[in-house]
Amino acid sequence: MQALPGFREFYPADCARRNYILSAWRDVARRYGFVEFDGPVVEPIELYEKKSGGELVGQMFTVATASEPGEAKGALRPEMTPTLARMVAARERDFKKPLKWFCVPNFFRHERQQRGRLREFYQLNCDIVGEPSPAADAELVAVLIDMLRVFGLTAQDFVVRLSSRTAWEQFFLAAGGTKEDEYEFFQVVDKAERTPPEKTDAALARWGLTAAQVLDFMRSKEPTSELAPILADLEARGLREFVEIDYAIVRGLAYYTGTVFEVFDRAKNERALAGGGRYDRLLALMSDGKVDLPALGFGMGDVVLANLLAEIPAAKAKMDAWLAAEHAADIFVVIAKEELRPHALALVQRLRDAGQRTDFPLTAVKVGKQFQTAEALGARYAVLVGDEWPLVKLKTLATREEVVLSGDEVLARLGA
Repeated sequence: MQALPGFREFYPADCARRNYILSAWRDVARRYGFVEFDGPVVEPIELYEKKSGGELVGQMFTVATASEPGEAKGALRPEMTPTLARMVAARERDFKKPLKWFCVPNFFRHERQQRGRLREFYQLNCDIVGEPSPAADAELVAVLIDMLRVFGLTAQDFVVRLSSRTAWEQFFLAAGGTKEDEYEFFQVVDKAERTPPEKTDAALARWGLTAAQVLDFMRSKEPTSELAPILADLEARGLREFVEIDYAIVRGLAYYTGTVFEVFDRAKNERALAGGGRYDRLLALMSDGKVDLPALGFGMGDVVLANLLAEIPAAKAKMDAWLAAEHAADIFVVIAKEELRPHALALVQRLRDAGQRTDFPLTAVKVGKQFQTAEALGARYAVLVGDEWPLVKLKTLATREEVVLSGDEVLARLGA
């Protein structure tokens, strides 16, 4: 029986590649002072209906959690921002502001699978809550850039496209639009570059706007007063070359309020590698006005990123080097005489207690096959327990160099 479409199986090599990405994300997040959190895999559907807009709600996997009629229905989480907002709203007084939180959970969306888009995926989320200044926006963009630089990617490989929902709000209101229609307008703008102009004209006609007007506004490269200090901050960090103004970015979800951005592979410019922005009104919405804190965040999925890392030589070489170091065992204890197995087991345990990845044959096996197993596991050393006991033979597998040592001497050499 095969796995369901859009859901992955992680055999050891696949799991190692996934862990390479997740561990790098965690390292960078902690370097920036973010702390990790997590939430439930299943949430009430109402949590997403309250803030995400119709598109995301239509992509949810529903779960039968109700035991009685009228109880809340559940959904496998399609994103994390609503959970974060609910959790912060519930206990915001317990935490010093601003909060800098991150998580690397798996998500589920019932959408058509294609390259870079699956129904189950891992995603890095980084959020800053309680800081309204542009410094928070710059900090978030900076950590996003370093989340990609850590894999060996450069400004020639990716670009952060920075935009402003505020600028689009002003454009829309100046044209006679209303606050009630903003979300529908943003949906049209979000698809304008990919939609024939006549269809965009038809969608905009109710507001007296045209595709040409919208596209002209998109092509402006002048930063607004909202974006200028963010660019200056990134310039001071030496990260300005990674960022471009692009008002074609509006982000489709309903809760974004100000700065928004997406990251693209410069070579192919296909699906976004990451995206996010400000959602300053979401906590108030989720808490019925009881908690009103500014917030911003981004999400970056593992599927599109893994595809990109495999295609860029420098990034692939860095990943391959990491994977090569992630072998199953550093040391393999070869048991040449079965009557010495108890002594070998004691040595194995001492090596493991010293923090060494150590393996050994669980049953009696010819010595030659044990050495083959050691090399297959990627071990650097073999420790032969045999005729020299209570001494053992330490063999460096790459050079075939051998030395006879006591167990304590082996620990002293390899145990650090």
